[in-house]
This record gives sequence, C-alpha cells and structure tokens, in this order.
Amino acid sequence: MAAELTWKRSSYSGGEATSCVECAGDGRAVRVRDSKDVGGRWLEFPPAGWRAFLTSVQF
Repeated sequence: MAAELTWKRSSYSGGEATSCVECAGDGRAVRVRDSKDVGGRWLEFPPAGWRAFLTSVQF
C-alpha cells in the first residue's frame, strides 16, 4: 500500500535537513513516517484524529 501513496515531506524540514517526517493521506487515513526510513513502519491516524493532533500542536 505505501507504494501507492504520495508522500510529502514536512515544510519545516528545509532543503538539506536529514531529520524530518513525511505524510500521506488517502481520505481514509493519514500516515506519518520517518523520512530516513521510507521502507519502515509508519503511524496511521483517522482523519479526525489527525486534525485533533494538528490542533493540539499548533503554536
């Protein structure tokens, strides 16, 4: 399934950053992975859970 997703890197990572996250969504879930381990595991959030997480970390 991960190969079918379009992963997007965090806009906070910058051009040369090596430590960042990537996200991909398909309407059913949002997935988050470590950009240094693209073949590894990812976290998966339901859309409402992802929105709640983003709301809680906004500053």
